[in-house]
Amino acid sequence: MFVVATAGHVDHGKSTLVRALTGMEPDRWAEERRRGMTIDLGFAWSALPSGVTVAFVDVPGHERFVPNMLAGVGPVPAALLVVAADEGWMPQSAEHLAALDALGVSYGLLVVTRADLADAGPATARARAELAGTSLGGLDAVAVSAVSGAGLPQLRAALDRLAARLPAARTDAPVRLWVDRAFTVRGAGTVVTGTLGAGRLRVGDELELAGDAEPVRVRGLHCLGAARPEVAAVARVAVNLRGTPRERLGRGDALLTPGRFHHTDLLDVRLTGDPTARLPATLTLHIGSAAVPARVRPLGADTVRLRLARPLPLLVGDRALLRDPGRHHVVGGVSVLDVAPPALTRRGAAVARAAVLATVDGRPDLAGELRRRRLARAADLVRTGVEVTGRPVAGDWLADPEYWRGLAARLVEEVTRHAREHPLEPGAPVEALRQRLGLPERALVEALVRPPLRLHAGRVTAAAVDALPAPVARAVARIRAGYADRPFRAPEAEHLAEVGLGPREIGAAVRAGALLRLAENVVLPPGAVDDAARVLAGLSQPFTLSAARRALDTTRRVAVPLLELLDRRGVTRRLPDDTRVVVARTLAPRRPDPGPARR
Repeated sequence: MFVVATAGHVDHGKSTLVRALTGMEPDRWAEERRRGMTIDLGFAWSALPSGVTVAFVDVPGHERFVPNMLAGVGPVPAALLVVAADEGWMPQSAEHLAALDALGVSYGLLVVTRADLADAGPATARARAELAGTSLGGLDAVAVSAVSGAGLPQLRAALDRLAARLPAARTDAPVRLWVDRAFTVRGAGTVVTGTLGAGRLRVGDELELAGDAEPVRVRGLHCLGAARPEVAAVARVAVNLRGTPRERLGRGDALLTPGRFHHTDLLDVRLTGDPTARLPATLTLHIGSAAVPARVRPLGADTVRLRLARPLPLLVGDRALLRDPGRHHVVGGVSVLDVAPPALTRRGAAVARAAVLATVDGRPDLAGELRRRRLARAADLVRTGVEVTGRPVAGDWLADPEYWRGLAARLVEEVTRHAREHPLEPGAPVEALRQRLGLPERALVEALVRPPLRLHAGRVTAAAVDALPAPVARAVARIRAGYADRPFRAPEAEHLAEVGLGPREIGAAVRAGALLRLAENVVLPPGAVDDAARVLAGLSQPFTLSAARRALDTTRRVAVPLLELLDRRGVTRRLPDDTRVVVARTLAPRRPDPGPARR
Protein backbone atom coordinates (compact mmCIF):
# COMPACT_ATOMS: atom_id res chain seq x y z
CA MET A 1 0.00 0.00 0.00
CA PHE A 2 0.98 3.61 -0.46
CA VAL A 3 -0.84 6.74 0.69
CA VAL A 4 -1.53 9.89 -1.34
CA ALA A 5 -3.14 13.14 -0.24
CA THR A 6 -5.13 15.37 -2.54
CA ALA A 7 -4.41 19.11 -2.74
CA GLY A 8 -5.88 22.01 -4.66
CA HIS A 9 -8.40 24.83 -4.74
CA VAL A 10 -11.91 24.46 -3.40
CA ASP A 11 -14.44 23.01 -5.87
CA HIS A 12 -11.81 21.75 -8.31
CA GLY A 13 -13.13 18.20 -8.08
CA LYS A 14 -10.78 16.51 -5.59
CA SER A 15 -13.48 14.49 -3.85
CA THR A 16 -15.23 13.73 -7.14
CA LEU A 17 -11.92 12.40 -8.49
CA VAL A 18 -11.37 10.18 -5.43
CA ARG A 19 -14.95 8.92 -5.71
CA ALA A 20 -14.44 8.06 -9.41
CA LEU A 21 -11.13 6.25 -8.71
CA THR A 22 -12.30 4.23 -5.70
CA GLY A 23 -16.08 3.97 -5.86
CA MET A 24 -16.10 5.14 -2.23
CA GLU A 25 -17.55 8.30 -0.72
CA PRO A 26 -14.71 10.29 0.93
CA ASP A 27 -16.99 12.93 2.44
CA ARG A 28 -17.92 11.59 5.88
CA TRP A 29 -20.27 14.32 7.06
CA ALA A 30 -23.85 14.88 5.89
CA GLU A 31 -23.10 18.61 5.87
CA GLU A 32 -20.28 18.02 3.38
CA ARG A 33 -22.52 16.05 1.04
CA ARG A 34 -25.32 18.61 1.38
CA ARG A 35 -23.04 21.55 0.55
CA GLY A 36 -20.95 19.67 -1.99
CA MET A 37 -17.80 20.93 -0.27
CA THR A 38 -15.23 18.99 1.75
CA ILE A 39 -14.83 20.40 5.26
CA ASP A 40 -12.69 17.78 6.98
CA LEU A 41 -10.44 14.92 5.98
CA GLY A 42 -11.89 12.05 3.97
CA PHE A 43 -10.46 8.57 3.32
CA ALA A 44 -10.84 6.02 0.52
CA TRP A 45 -8.77 3.37 -1.24
CA SER A 46 -8.57 1.31 -4.41
CA ALA A 47 -6.48 -1.38 -6.08
CA LEU A 48 -4.39 -0.28 -9.07
CA PRO A 49 -3.81 -2.34 -12.24
CA SER A 50 -0.55 -3.70 -10.76
CA GLY A 51 -2.37 -4.98 -7.69
CA VAL A 52 -0.86 -2.29 -5.44
CA THR A 53 -3.38 -0.55 -3.17
CA VAL A 54 -3.48 3.22 -3.04
CA ALA A 55 -5.13 4.96 -0.08
CA PHE A 56 -6.30 8.54 -0.50
CA VAL A 57 -6.48 11.25 2.13
CA ASP A 58 -8.92 13.75 0.66
CA VAL A 59 -8.42 17.26 2.04
CA PRO A 60 -10.62 20.38 2.01
CA GLY A 61 -9.73 23.15 -0.42
CA HIS A 62 -11.38 26.18 1.17
CA GLU A 63 -9.01 28.69 2.80
CA ARG A 64 -10.93 28.47 6.08
CA PHE A 65 -10.03 24.78 6.35
CA VAL A 66 -6.30 24.96 5.55
CA PRO A 67 -5.40 23.64 9.05
CA ASN A 68 -7.50 20.53 8.28
CA MET A 69 -5.74 20.23 4.93
CA LEU A 70 -2.32 20.42 6.61
CA ALA A 71 -3.32 17.74 9.13
CA GLY A 72 -4.01 15.43 6.19
CA VAL A 73 -0.91 16.08 4.08
CA GLY A 74 1.54 16.35 6.96
CA PRO A 75 2.31 12.64 7.44
CA VAL A 76 1.76 11.63 3.78
CA PRO A 77 4.70 11.01 1.38
CA ALA A 78 2.97 11.93 -1.92
CA ALA A 79 0.25 14.23 -3.25
CA LEU A 80 -2.18 14.64 -6.12
CA LEU A 81 -2.23 18.34 -6.96
CA VAL A 82 -5.63 18.92 -8.56
CA VAL A 83 -6.34 21.88 -10.89
CA ALA A 84 -9.65 22.33 -12.76
CA ALA A 85 -9.28 22.81 -16.52
CA ASP A 86 -12.11 25.34 -16.63
CA GLU A 87 -10.80 27.53 -13.79
CA GLY A 88 -7.06 27.03 -13.89
CA TRP A 89 -4.62 28.11 -11.19
CA MET A 90 -6.33 29.66 -8.13
CA PRO A 91 -5.30 31.11 -4.74
CA GLN A 92 -5.71 27.86 -2.79
CA SER A 93 -3.81 26.03 -5.53
CA ALA A 94 -0.90 28.33 -4.66
CA GLU A 95 -1.25 27.95 -0.87
CA HIS A 96 -1.55 24.17 -1.06
CA LEU A 97 1.53 24.01 -3.29
CA ALA A 98 3.41 26.28 -0.89
CA ALA A 99 2.50 23.93 1.95
CA LEU A 100 3.62 20.81 0.07
CA ASP A 101 6.86 22.53 -0.91
CA ALA A 102 7.47 23.66 2.67
CA LEU A 103 6.97 20.09 3.91
CA GLY A 104 9.42 18.81 1.31
CA VAL A 105 6.88 16.59 -0.48
CA SER A 106 8.64 15.65 -3.73
CA TYR A 107 6.49 12.78 -5.02
CA GLY A 108 3.13 13.19 -6.68
CA LEU A 109 1.09 13.83 -9.81
CA LEU A 110 -0.49 16.89 -11.42
CA VAL A 111 -4.11 16.05 -12.21
CA VAL A 112 -6.11 18.47 -14.39
CA THR A 113 -9.79 17.74 -13.75
CA ARG A 114 -12.98 18.66 -15.62
CA ALA A 115 -11.26 18.12 -18.96
CA ASP A 116 -14.74 17.59 -20.41
CA LEU A 117 -15.55 21.28 -19.75
CA ALA A 118 -12.43 22.98 -21.13
CA ASP A 119 -9.15 22.38 -22.90
CA ALA A 120 -6.73 21.08 -20.29
CA GLY A 121 -3.70 22.56 -22.08
CA PRO A 122 -3.68 26.12 -20.65
CA ALA A 123 -4.34 24.97 -17.08
CA THR A 124 -1.61 22.30 -17.38
CA ALA A 125 0.91 24.81 -18.73
CA ARG A 126 0.20 27.32 -15.95
CA ALA A 127 0.37 24.65 -13.28
CA ARG A 128 3.70 23.35 -14.61
CA ALA A 129 5.08 26.89 -14.49
CA GLU A 130 3.95 27.28 -10.88
CA LEU A 131 5.43 23.91 -9.93
CA ALA A 132 8.82 24.69 -11.44
CA GLY A 133 11.34 25.54 -8.76
CA THR A 134 9.42 23.75 -5.99
CA SER A 135 9.90 20.29 -4.51
CA LEU A 136 7.19 19.09 -6.93
CA GLY A 137 8.73 20.47 -10.11
CA GLY A 138 8.58 18.13 -13.09
CA LEU A 139 5.53 16.12 -12.01
CA ASP A 140 3.80 13.92 -14.54
CA ALA A 141 0.50 15.50 -15.62
CA VAL A 142 -2.74 13.69 -16.41
CA ALA A 143 -5.96 15.27 -17.71
CA VAL A 144 -9.17 13.55 -16.60
CA SER A 145 -12.93 13.86 -16.47
CA ALA A 146 -14.47 12.22 -13.43
CA VAL A 147 -17.88 12.54 -15.12
CA SER A 148 -17.08 10.81 -18.43
CA GLY A 149 -14.24 8.68 -17.13
CA ALA A 150 -11.83 10.03 -19.73
CA GLY A 151 -8.22 9.86 -18.54
CA LEU A 152 -8.94 7.70 -15.48
CA PRO A 153 -7.10 4.62 -16.90
CA GLN A 154 -4.10 6.85 -17.63
CA LEU A 155 -4.29 8.24 -14.09
CA ARG A 156 -4.36 4.75 -12.58
CA ALA A 157 -1.29 3.82 -14.65
CA ALA A 158 0.45 7.02 -13.51
CA LEU A 159 -0.34 6.12 -9.89
CA ASP A 160 1.25 2.73 -10.46
CA ARG A 161 4.40 4.43 -11.76
CA LEU A 162 4.36 6.77 -8.78
CA ALA A 163 4.12 3.82 -6.40
CA ALA A 164 7.19 2.25 -8.00
CA ARG A 165 9.21 5.45 -7.50
CA LEU A 166 8.41 5.97 -3.83
CA PRO A 167 11.23 5.08 -1.43
CA ALA A 168 10.72 1.94 0.63
CA ALA A 169 9.31 2.58 4.09
CA ARG A 170 11.45 1.81 7.15
CA THR A 171 9.39 -0.87 8.85
CA ASP A 172 12.06 -1.33 11.55
CA ALA A 173 11.87 2.34 12.59
CA PRO A 174 10.08 3.52 15.74
CA VAL A 175 6.38 4.27 15.40
CA ARG A 176 5.09 7.83 15.44
CA LEU A 177 1.45 7.72 14.40
CA TRP A 178 0.02 11.23 14.14
CA VAL A 179 -3.68 11.06 15.03
CA ASP A 180 -6.04 12.68 12.53
CA ARG A 181 -9.30 11.24 13.92
CA ALA A 182 -10.37 9.94 17.33
CA PHE A 183 -13.78 8.47 18.06
CA THR A 184 -15.59 5.81 20.06
CA VAL A 185 -16.99 2.54 18.73
CA ARG A 186 -19.69 0.90 20.83
CA GLY A 187 -18.37 -2.31 22.34
CA ALA A 188 -14.78 -1.55 21.33
CA GLY A 189 -13.90 1.76 22.96
CA THR A 190 -11.57 4.46 21.69
CA VAL A 191 -10.31 4.28 18.11
CA VAL A 192 -7.77 6.61 16.47
CA THR A 193 -6.73 6.77 12.83
CA GLY A 194 -3.66 8.07 11.08
CA THR A 195 -1.09 7.48 8.36
CA LEU A 196 1.62 5.09 9.52
CA GLY A 197 4.71 6.48 7.81
CA ALA A 198 7.33 4.22 9.41
CA GLY A 199 7.52 1.23 11.72
CA ARG A 200 5.11 -1.59 12.42
CA LEU A 201 2.10 -1.95 14.71
CA ARG A 202 0.92 -5.21 16.27
CA VAL A 203 -2.06 -6.12 18.39
CA GLY A 204 -0.90 -6.13 22.01
CA ASP A 205 1.84 -3.52 21.47
CA GLU A 206 2.41 -1.03 24.26
CA LEU A 207 2.82 2.52 22.98
CA GLU A 208 3.04 5.86 24.73
CA LEU A 209 0.85 8.87 24.24
CA ALA A 210 2.76 11.99 23.19
CA GLY A 211 2.81 14.80 25.70
CA ASP A 212 2.76 12.93 28.99
CA ALA A 213 4.27 9.56 27.92
CA GLU A 214 1.17 7.78 29.27
CA PRO A 215 1.30 4.08 28.29
CA VAL A 216 -1.48 2.78 26.05
CA ARG A 217 -2.03 -0.69 24.64
CA VAL A 218 -3.23 -1.73 21.18
CA ARG A 219 -6.43 -3.75 21.45
CA GLY A 220 -7.06 -4.09 17.73
CA LEU A 221 -5.97 -2.88 14.29
CA HIS A 222 -7.91 -2.19 11.12
CA CYS A 223 -6.51 -1.39 7.70
CA LEU A 224 -8.59 -0.86 4.57
CA GLY A 225 -11.72 -1.83 6.50
CA ALA A 226 -10.43 -5.22 7.69
CA ALA A 227 -9.06 -6.39 11.05
CA ARG A 228 -5.32 -7.11 11.00
CA PRO A 229 -2.96 -8.67 13.58
CA GLU A 230 -0.27 -6.23 12.43
CA VAL A 231 0.16 -3.33 10.03
CA ALA A 232 3.43 -2.17 8.49
CA ALA A 233 4.22 1.22 6.98
CA VAL A 234 3.18 2.89 4.79
CA ALA A 235 -0.52 2.46 5.55
CA ARG A 236 -3.73 4.05 6.68
CA VAL A 237 -4.53 2.41 10.00
CA ALA A 238 -7.21 2.50 12.68
CA VAL A 239 -5.99 1.62 16.19
CA ASN A 240 -8.38 0.44 18.90
CA LEU A 241 -6.88 1.35 22.30
CA ARG A 242 -7.62 -0.63 25.44
CA GLY A 243 -8.85 1.35 28.44
CA THR A 244 -8.03 4.80 27.04
CA PRO A 245 -10.81 7.41 27.33
CA ARG A 246 -11.77 9.19 24.12
CA GLU A 247 -11.18 12.53 25.83
CA ARG A 248 -7.46 11.72 26.17
CA LEU A 249 -6.82 11.90 22.42
CA GLY A 250 -7.54 14.15 19.51
CA ARG A 251 -6.15 15.40 16.23
CA GLY A 252 -2.51 16.42 16.63
CA ASP A 253 -1.73 13.82 19.30
CA ALA A 254 0.59 10.93 18.47
CA LEU A 255 1.12 7.31 19.43
CA LEU A 256 4.80 6.50 19.88
CA THR A 257 7.22 3.65 20.39
CA PRO A 258 8.18 4.08 24.07
CA GLY A 259 11.47 5.82 24.79
CA ARG A 260 12.28 6.70 21.19
CA PHE A 261 11.13 10.33 20.88
CA HIS A 262 12.13 13.52 22.65
CA HIS A 263 9.13 15.55 23.82
CA THR A 264 10.15 19.15 23.43
CA ASP A 265 8.63 22.61 23.48
CA LEU A 266 11.92 24.29 22.51
CA LEU A 267 13.70 23.70 19.21
CA ASP A 268 16.08 25.33 16.75
CA VAL A 269 15.13 25.12 13.08
CA ARG A 270 16.32 26.23 9.67
CA LEU A 271 13.70 28.19 7.72
CA THR A 272 13.27 28.30 3.97
CA GLY A 273 10.86 31.06 3.01
CA ASP A 274 10.33 34.52 4.46
CA PRO A 275 13.37 36.36 5.90
CA THR A 276 13.75 35.56 9.59
CA ALA A 277 14.14 39.22 10.53
CA ARG A 278 10.61 40.00 9.32
CA LEU A 279 8.81 37.12 11.02
CA PRO A 280 5.94 37.92 13.39
CA ALA A 281 6.44 37.08 17.06
CA THR A 282 3.95 34.19 16.95
CA LEU A 283 3.25 31.67 14.21
CA THR A 284 1.72 28.20 14.00
CA LEU A 285 3.94 25.17 13.56
CA HIS A 286 2.37 22.35 11.51
CA ILE A 287 3.93 18.90 11.66
CA GLY A 288 2.18 15.60 11.15
CA SER A 289 -1.42 16.27 12.10
CA ALA A 290 -0.43 18.75 14.81
CA ALA A 291 -0.84 22.53 14.71
CA VAL A 292 0.80 24.30 17.66
CA PRO A 293 1.30 28.04 18.30
CA ALA A 294 4.98 28.93 18.50
CA ARG A 295 6.84 32.01 19.69
CA VAL A 296 9.61 32.90 17.26
CA ARG A 297 13.11 34.13 18.11
CA PRO A 298 15.32 34.79 15.05
CA LEU A 299 18.91 33.60 15.49
CA GLY A 300 20.60 33.93 12.13
CA ALA A 301 19.77 34.69 8.50
CA ASP A 302 17.90 31.38 8.12
CA THR A 303 17.69 29.97 11.66
CA VAL A 304 15.14 30.59 14.40
CA ARG A 305 14.30 29.27 17.84
CA LEU A 306 10.72 28.18 18.46
CA ARG A 307 9.00 27.99 21.83
CA LEU A 308 5.93 25.79 21.41
CA ALA A 309 2.68 26.12 23.32
CA ARG A 310 2.87 22.40 24.11
CA PRO A 311 5.56 19.73 23.75
CA LEU A 312 5.71 17.62 20.60
CA PRO A 313 7.57 14.36 19.85
CA LEU A 314 10.20 15.66 17.42
CA LEU A 315 13.42 14.35 15.89
CA VAL A 316 16.41 16.02 14.31
CA GLY A 317 15.72 16.18 10.56
CA ASP A 318 11.93 16.46 10.85
CA ARG A 319 10.26 18.66 8.23
CA ALA A 320 7.47 21.02 9.24
CA LEU A 321 6.01 24.35 8.16
CA LEU A 322 5.31 27.67 9.77
CA ARG A 323 2.08 29.46 8.90
CA ASP A 324 0.71 32.85 9.78
CA PRO A 325 -2.98 32.11 10.43
CA GLY A 326 -3.85 35.80 10.55
CA ARG A 327 -2.64 36.42 7.01
CA HIS A 328 -3.54 32.93 5.69
CA HIS A 329 0.07 32.73 4.62
CA VAL A 330 2.59 29.86 4.59
CA VAL A 331 5.74 31.50 5.96
CA GLY A 332 7.99 28.64 4.91
CA GLY A 333 9.26 25.16 5.60
CA VAL A 334 11.48 24.33 8.52
CA SER A 335 14.01 21.59 9.07
CA VAL A 336 14.52 20.66 12.72
CA LEU A 337 18.18 21.11 13.72
CA ASP A 338 18.07 20.59 17.50
CA VAL A 339 15.29 19.38 19.78
CA ALA A 340 17.25 20.00 23.01
CA PRO A 341 19.06 23.28 22.38
CA PRO A 342 21.11 25.08 25.04
CA ALA A 343 19.70 28.07 26.88
CA LEU A 344 20.57 31.50 25.51
CA THR A 345 21.26 33.45 28.67
CA ARG A 346 24.40 35.48 28.00
CA ARG A 347 24.85 38.52 25.86
CA GLY A 348 25.76 37.48 22.33
CA ALA A 349 24.55 33.90 22.88
CA ALA A 350 22.08 34.08 19.98
CA VAL A 351 24.79 35.13 17.53
CA ALA A 352 27.07 32.38 18.76
CA ARG A 353 24.25 29.86 18.46
CA ALA A 354 23.53 30.96 14.88
CA ALA A 355 27.19 30.33 14.03
CA VAL A 356 26.92 26.80 15.43
CA LEU A 357 23.69 26.10 13.56
CA ALA A 358 25.26 27.30 10.32
CA THR A 359 27.42 24.14 10.43
CA VAL A 360 24.41 21.82 10.95
CA ASP A 361 22.65 20.29 7.96
CA GLY A 362 19.63 18.86 9.79
CA ARG A 363 20.64 15.23 9.35
CA PRO A 364 21.07 13.11 12.50
CA ASP A 365 24.83 12.62 12.92
CA LEU A 366 26.45 11.04 15.99
CA ALA A 367 29.89 12.62 15.54
CA GLY A 368 28.41 16.05 14.92
CA GLU A 369 26.02 15.85 17.88
CA LEU A 370 28.84 14.83 20.22
CA ARG A 371 31.07 17.58 18.86
CA ARG A 372 28.39 20.13 19.71
CA ARG A 373 27.16 18.62 22.99
CA ARG A 374 30.58 17.25 24.06
CA LEU A 375 28.86 14.79 26.40
CA ALA A 376 25.46 13.06 26.06
CA ARG A 377 23.59 9.99 27.21
CA ALA A 378 23.01 7.36 24.54
CA ALA A 379 19.28 7.19 25.33
CA ASP A 380 18.95 10.97 24.95
CA LEU A 381 20.67 10.86 21.56
CA VAL A 382 18.40 8.04 20.38
CA ARG A 383 15.35 10.11 21.37
CA THR A 384 16.54 12.95 19.14
CA GLY A 385 16.80 10.64 16.13
CA VAL A 386 20.55 9.97 16.24
CA GLU A 387 21.70 6.40 15.64
CA VAL A 388 24.15 5.48 18.40
CA THR A 389 27.00 3.24 17.30
CA GLY A 390 29.92 4.30 19.52
CA ARG A 391 30.99 2.79 22.85
CA PRO A 392 30.07 4.72 26.01
CA VAL A 393 32.90 6.16 28.08
CA ALA A 394 31.01 5.45 31.32
CA GLY A 395 27.56 3.97 31.91
CA ASP A 396 25.50 5.17 28.93
CA TRP A 397 27.49 8.39 28.50
CA LEU A 398 29.12 9.09 25.14
CA ALA A 399 31.73 11.80 24.67
CA ASP A 400 33.35 13.68 21.85
CA PRO A 401 36.84 12.08 21.59
CA GLU A 402 38.70 15.40 21.55
CA TYR A 403 36.74 16.72 24.51
CA TRP A 404 37.34 13.48 26.43
CA ARG A 405 41.10 13.67 25.85
CA GLY A 406 41.05 17.26 27.06
CA LEU A 407 39.20 16.20 30.22
CA ALA A 408 41.82 13.53 30.93
CA ALA A 409 44.60 16.13 30.71
CA ARG A 410 42.65 18.54 32.93
CA LEU A 411 42.11 15.77 35.50
CA VAL A 412 45.87 15.27 35.85
CA GLU A 413 46.31 19.01 36.30
CA GLU A 414 43.57 19.20 38.93
CA VAL A 415 44.93 16.23 40.90
CA THR A 416 48.44 17.72 40.80
CA ARG A 417 47.15 21.11 41.90
CA HIS A 418 45.18 19.56 44.75
CA ALA A 419 48.25 17.64 45.94
CA ARG A 420 50.27 20.85 45.88
CA GLU A 421 47.66 22.85 47.79
CA HIS A 422 46.75 20.03 50.22
CA PRO A 423 49.92 17.90 50.53
CA LEU A 424 48.74 15.99 53.59
CA GLU A 425 45.39 14.87 52.13
CA PRO A 426 45.18 11.37 50.64
CA GLY A 427 44.34 12.58 47.13
CA ALA A 428 41.65 14.77 45.56
CA PRO A 429 38.00 13.82 46.33
CA VAL A 430 36.13 12.57 43.27
CA GLU A 431 33.21 14.89 43.99
CA ALA A 432 35.48 17.94 44.08
CA LEU A 433 37.04 16.88 40.78
CA ARG A 434 33.59 16.40 39.25
CA GLN A 435 32.69 19.96 40.13
CA ARG A 436 36.00 21.35 38.87
CA LEU A 437 35.64 19.55 35.54
CA GLY A 438 31.95 20.47 35.22
CA LEU A 439 30.80 16.86 34.80
CA PRO A 440 27.29 15.61 35.61
CA GLU A 441 28.28 12.34 37.33
CA ARG A 442 31.11 11.01 39.51
CA ALA A 443 31.32 7.91 37.30
CA LEU A 444 32.71 10.10 34.50
CA VAL A 445 35.59 11.25 36.72
CA GLU A 446 36.32 7.65 37.69
CA ALA A 447 36.32 6.62 34.03
CA LEU A 448 38.95 9.28 33.30
CA VAL A 449 41.41 7.88 35.83
CA ARG A 450 44.37 6.37 33.96
CA PRO A 451 48.05 6.01 34.91
CA PRO A 452 49.79 8.01 36.32
CA LEU A 453 46.59 8.49 38.36
CA ARG A 454 44.92 5.97 40.61
CA LEU A 455 41.55 5.82 42.35
CA HIS A 456 41.19 4.67 45.96
CA ALA A 457 38.45 5.17 48.52
CA GLY A 458 36.74 7.96 46.60
CA ARG A 459 39.93 9.94 45.99
CA VAL A 460 42.27 10.30 43.03
CA THR A 461 46.03 10.44 43.58
CA ALA A 462 49.15 10.29 41.48
CA ALA A 463 50.40 6.70 41.25
CA ALA A 464 53.90 7.70 42.37
CA VAL A 465 54.28 10.46 44.95
CA ASP A 466 57.93 11.05 45.77
CA ALA A 467 57.87 14.50 47.31
CA LEU A 468 56.80 15.27 50.87
CA PRO A 469 56.37 18.71 52.40
CA ALA A 470 59.71 19.74 53.88
CA PRO A 471 58.57 19.66 57.56
CA VAL A 472 57.19 16.13 57.14
CA ALA A 473 60.32 14.95 55.33
CA ARG A 474 62.52 16.29 58.16
CA ALA A 475 60.36 14.63 60.83
CA VAL A 476 60.52 11.27 59.04
CA ALA A 477 64.28 11.60 58.68
CA ARG A 478 64.59 12.20 62.44
CA ILE A 479 62.53 9.11 63.27
CA ARG A 480 64.46 6.88 60.89
CA ALA A 481 67.80 8.18 62.14
CA GLY A 482 66.79 7.76 65.78
CA TYR A 483 65.81 4.13 65.27
CA ALA A 484 68.46 3.11 62.72
CA ASP A 485 70.11 0.69 65.16
CA ARG A 486 66.75 -0.68 66.34
CA PRO A 487 64.67 -0.79 63.12
CA PHE A 488 61.89 -2.88 64.66
CA ARG A 489 61.31 -0.58 67.62
CA ALA A 490 58.36 1.61 66.63
CA PRO A 491 58.26 5.07 68.20
CA GLU A 492 55.37 5.77 70.55
CA ALA A 493 52.54 8.09 69.52
CA GLU A 494 53.80 10.81 71.86
CA HIS A 495 57.24 10.73 70.24
CA LEU A 496 55.73 10.90 66.77
CA ALA A 497 53.69 13.92 67.80
CA GLU A 498 56.74 15.61 69.33
CA VAL A 499 58.62 15.50 66.03
CA GLY A 500 55.56 16.74 64.10
CA LEU A 501 54.06 13.49 62.77
CA GLY A 502 50.33 13.51 63.45
CA PRO A 503 47.78 11.27 61.67
CA ARG A 504 47.72 13.38 58.48
CA GLU A 505 51.51 13.64 58.28
CA ILE A 506 51.91 9.91 58.88
CA GLY A 507 49.35 9.22 56.15
CA ALA A 508 51.26 11.40 53.69
CA ALA A 509 54.55 9.67 54.59
CA VAL A 510 52.99 6.21 54.15
CA ARG A 511 51.55 7.17 50.75
CA ALA A 512 54.98 8.48 49.73
CA GLY A 513 56.61 5.19 50.74
CA ALA A 514 58.69 6.91 53.47
CA LEU A 515 57.11 4.88 56.30
CA LEU A 516 55.41 1.50 56.69
CA ARG A 517 52.21 1.50 58.75
CA LEU A 518 51.55 -1.69 60.71
CA ALA A 519 48.64 -0.43 62.80
CA GLU A 520 47.31 2.82 64.21
CA ASN A 521 50.38 4.84 65.34
CA VAL A 522 52.67 1.86 64.69
CA VAL A 523 55.12 2.69 61.92
CA LEU A 524 58.46 1.25 60.81
CA PRO A 525 60.99 2.06 58.08
CA PRO A 526 59.76 0.98 54.60
CA GLY A 527 62.30 -1.88 54.35
CA ALA A 528 61.20 -3.48 57.62
CA VAL A 529 59.30 -6.35 55.99
CA ASP A 530 62.27 -7.65 53.99
CA ASP A 531 64.63 -7.14 56.95
CA ALA A 532 62.29 -9.05 59.26
CA ALA A 533 62.00 -11.94 56.79
CA ARG A 534 65.76 -12.34 56.75
CA VAL A 535 66.02 -12.26 60.58
CA LEU A 536 63.21 -14.75 61.09
CA ALA A 537 64.59 -17.13 58.46
CA GLY A 538 67.60 -17.57 60.72
CA LEU A 539 65.49 -18.92 63.57
CA SER A 540 64.81 -22.57 64.23
CA GLN A 541 61.63 -23.39 62.33
CA PRO A 542 58.86 -23.26 63.36
CA PHE A 543 59.18 -20.35 65.75
CA THR A 544 56.93 -18.75 68.34
CA LEU A 545 55.78 -15.17 68.72
CA SER A 546 58.07 -14.80 71.71
CA ALA A 547 61.08 -16.06 69.75
CA ALA A 548 60.32 -13.67 66.92
CA ARG A 549 59.96 -10.73 69.32
CA ARG A 550 63.35 -11.45 70.89
CA ALA A 551 65.07 -11.97 67.53
CA LEU A 552 63.68 -8.68 66.18
CA ASP A 553 64.44 -6.88 69.45
CA THR A 554 60.99 -5.38 69.61
CA THR A 555 57.83 -5.37 71.65
CA ARG A 556 54.62 -7.33 71.37
CA ARG A 557 52.97 -4.05 70.16
CA VAL A 558 55.08 -4.30 67.00
CA ALA A 559 55.68 -8.06 66.70
CA VAL A 560 51.99 -9.05 66.47
CA PRO A 561 50.96 -6.74 63.56
CA LEU A 562 54.32 -7.31 61.82
CA LEU A 563 53.89 -11.10 61.82
CA GLU A 564 50.27 -10.72 60.64
CA LEU A 565 51.53 -8.58 57.76
CA LEU A 566 54.14 -11.23 56.89
CA ASP A 567 51.36 -13.85 56.91
CA ARG A 568 49.22 -11.76 54.55
CA ARG A 569 52.11 -11.28 52.17
CA GLY A 570 52.97 -14.96 52.10
CA VAL A 571 56.37 -14.55 53.76
CA THR A 572 55.37 -16.63 56.77
CA ARG A 573 52.68 -19.22 57.37
CA ARG A 574 50.87 -19.61 60.68
CA LEU A 575 50.50 -23.20 61.88
CA PRO A 576 47.61 -24.65 63.94
CA ASP A 577 49.63 -24.42 67.18
CA ASP A 578 50.19 -20.67 66.57
CA THR A 579 53.85 -21.15 65.60
CA ARG A 580 55.08 -19.94 62.23
CA VAL A 581 57.48 -20.93 59.49
CA VAL A 582 59.21 -18.70 56.93
CA VAL A 583 58.08 -19.57 53.39
CA ALA A 584 59.84 -16.85 51.38
CA ARG A 585 62.93 -14.88 52.35
CA THR A 586 62.66 -12.14 49.72
CA LEU A 587 59.69 -10.11 48.51
CA ALA A 588 58.74 -8.65 45.13
CA PRO A 589 58.31 -4.87 45.29
CA ARG A 590 54.76 -3.93 46.21
CA ARG A 591 52.68 -1.03 47.34
CA PRO A 592 52.74 -0.21 51.05
CA ASP A 593 50.28 -2.47 52.89
CA PRO A 594 47.50 -0.44 54.48
CA GLY A 595 47.49 -2.70 57.55
CA PRO A 596 44.47 -3.95 59.46
CA ALA A 597 43.63 -0.53 60.87
CA ARG A 598 42.90 0.82 57.36
CA ARG A 599 41.09 -2.19 55.92
